[in-house]
Amino acid sequence: MDGFRFGVNMMTPGTRAEWVGKCRRAEALGYDVISVADHLGMPAPFPALVLAGEVTERVRLTTYVLNVPFYNPALLARDVAATDQFVDGRLELGLGAGYVKGEFDAAGLPFPGAGERIDFLERMITELRGLYEDSDYQPRPAQHGGPPLLLGGWGRRMLSLAARHADIIAFAGFSPGVDGGLADFEAFEERVEFVRRELGDRAARIEFNVLVQSVVVTDDRDAALVERLTYAPALSPARLGELPTLLVGTPAEIVARIRSNRERLGIGYVTVLERDMEAFAPVIELLRRS
Repeated sequence: MDGFRFGVNMMTPGTRAEWVGKCRRAEALGYDVISVADHLGMPAPFPALVLAGEVTERVRLTTYVLNVPFYNPALLARDVAATDQFVDGRLELGLGAGYVKGEFDAAGLPFPGAGERIDFLERMITELRGLYEDSDYQPRPAQHGGPPLLLGGWGRRMLSLAARHADIIAFAGFSPGVDGGLADFEAFEERVEFVRRELGDRAARIEFNVLVQSVVVTDDRDAALVERLTYAPALSPARLGELPTLLVGTPAEIVARIRSNRERLGIGYVTVLERDMEAFAPVIELLRRS
């Protein structure tokens, strides 16, 4: 598949049997990564990933992404290291600054400003790495120095932080101030170029990721795009169809869009939402054959 990776972000709570079944199904469909979101009302990330690791063989496992202000550095370091051991070194660690104030309120936690949350995230990264570099630290992660680090965001300060520290950078693709709409392709280009400048010599070693908000497999791409204009009210259907965060069309058309996004933006790691896991599977299969 020419170096592509595909992940599915699991978000629906359920029984043990349901969780086991969908993790096995994701691996059978050809996904490379199973990820777990970190929101109240969704599966608890670390237990969910340990169970996913127990019932799968190949897929990587990641948090996508942890609300870091929820966590104490020493306790998070312990949970990450133990999880990496229990999944035989298949863990990737996705971290974010947190953005849903209602969840902080429900947890009885203060909701600092965006700058303070990013400051705390950087301190967390520094402390985790310091602990894992200490030869006396226990429990030790299975991967030397700890799991690969994914940082996700869209604002320049967050992306600058990711350029300094991350192994994988996830572009959120939401444009502030446009009624919550998705950012247009030009905005993606601008953010990618900004990150590449910030990365400098590291650019060739860093993986770019995007979370796709909707996958629609259809023979009538134009009509489907018209139906989804609410994702980006300021855009025409044609421009909506350019977005890395929406994949609409036949499997062949979606494959062409994914290849174009990698050529123009460098995005080779694509994550879809759990609800789109089955719909996206033919795209993975087509890429495998091509």
